[in-house]
This record gives sequence, structure tokens and C-alpha cells, in this order.
Amino acid sequence: VQLVESGGGLVQVGGSLRLSCAASGFTFDDYVIGWFRQAPGKEREGVSSISSSDGSTYYADSVEGRFTISSDNAKNTTYLQMNSLNPEDTAVYYCAADPWGWGSLNGREYDYWGQGTQVTVSS
Repeated sequence: VQLVESGGGLVQVGGSLRLSCAASGFTFDDYVIGWFRQAPGKEREGVSSISSSDGSTYYADSVEGRFTISSDNAKNTTYLQMNSLNPEDTAVYYCAADPWGWGSLNGREYDYWGQGTQVTVSS
């Protein structure tokens, strides 16, 4: 299983970015893709997740209404659209896969991780 993130970068306050997570090597019928982030000196935080089986989505309170997760199953790619970005969103963003999961935002429940992509929001 391989997960590759892309789309990070430098953006000004109030701007937008779309992150992508391309998955390959999956042999599971059902799985959850989650997005997590970790800022320097802070613990990893679950941001959002989406289930492959029914499309259920979950969001952390800190991003609800600003971020949108979606998937293109034909491309095996999950996206995280991030709007109204602020400096507190600055972090390395990771996508992860949880086979047979339900959509938890607890990173310990995820088995496979990408390498991460840096998002920096400048004020």
C-alpha cells in the first residue's frame, strides 16, 4: 500500500489549497482515508476522514465549514479542499488509510501513512 500526498505550499491568510492523496496497492474492499496534520511542537491532529463504502465524512471542529474532503474512486485519489486558511492551519499534512475502519480521527487506528506535504499560511 502506498499513499502519496501532493498540493501543499505557501498561501496567504484567507487563501485556499487543495491537497491530493493518491493511493495504490489497496486490496481492501472497504477502507477509510483520513487527513491528519502536525505542527511543530504540537501533537498530531485528525482533520477529516472519508469512508470508501458509503462516503461518510468526518471533520475536526477546528476545520468544520472550511475544509471539504472528497474522493474520486476511479482515480483512487482523495482530496482535501482547504478554504479560509489561517496561520493555525500551518502544518505538515498526512493522509492515512484505515482498512475496514469507520472514519475515526484517531491516528492510532490507521495502518498506512503517506510521507506528508507542508502547508504554510502566512499572515
